Amino acid sequence: MPHNTRVVAIANQKGGVGKTTTAINFAASLAHYGQKTLVIDLDPQGNASSGLGFPKDQVQLGSIDVILGEAELTNTIQSTIVEGLDLLPATRELIGAEVELMQTEKRETRLKNALVNAANHYDWVILDCPPSLGFLTVNALVAADSVLIPVQAEYYALEGLGELLRTLSVVRKRLNSSLRREGIVLTLHDTRNNLCNMVEEQLRELFKGEVMETVIPRNVRLGEAPSYGRPILAYDPSCWGARAYLSLAREVLAKYEISTLARKEAV
Repeated sequence: MPHNTRVVAIANQKGGVGKTTTAINFAASLAHYGQKTLVIDLDPQGNASSGLGFPKDQVQLGSIDVILGEAELTNTIQSTIVEGLDLLPATRELIGAEVELMQTEKRETRLKNALVNAANHYDWVILDCPPSLGFLTVNALVAADSVLIPVQAEYYALEGLGELLRTLSVVRKRLNSSLRREGIVLTLHDTRNNLCNMVEEQLRELFKGEVMETVIPRNVRLGEAPSYGRPILAYDPSCWGARAYLSLAREVLAKYEISTLARKEAV
């Protein structure tokens, strides 16, 4: 990988927090701003793949083949309908990946090694992790420069977050000392809900500047888009969900002082 490629894992072992929605739409928003971006689907459910138009039962080679060294990254990448956005999809075989990886040498560094040897050059690689802390997620955390953590503003949010942060600490100590937290992004947020507002307040108090300013709203159009195999920018670019993910991309790019003037604003 070129030295300026940024690899970001989207991780939370708690399901239903908008992890895959964030992976797809954050990546599409980066591409919108002229950033060459690759999404790698590491979730056996394959929702990032189907959400970008490549259902796992229609794909021959995918992320597990690359991790196990049975296929080259360059031969497995698919171009999506979004200019500048590519996908390394999930296949059905990803379901057995945890078992296969248990019996594999250097199992924690397989993905990292596959990315290093890649001939393709991207500005960003976005890793959609499974909602668990197994070998696939560990592979993502070892390969990543940083972790973006989607957190739903609900009662059990902090409980799940604590578990993930402990895992990140172990990975940092033993496998990837340079791994850092890109930030925490609040998802499925409803400003009319007092609990949502309380959890947001609590998170911002606890994690200070680590919680992204951008908040992703609960949005019907965001929920509909994956069934059409499209990110929200290709489905309804003017809805609140699309605006929020563009805002998130701008916020992250600003951290790295990357200009978003490469593309005109869509909305």
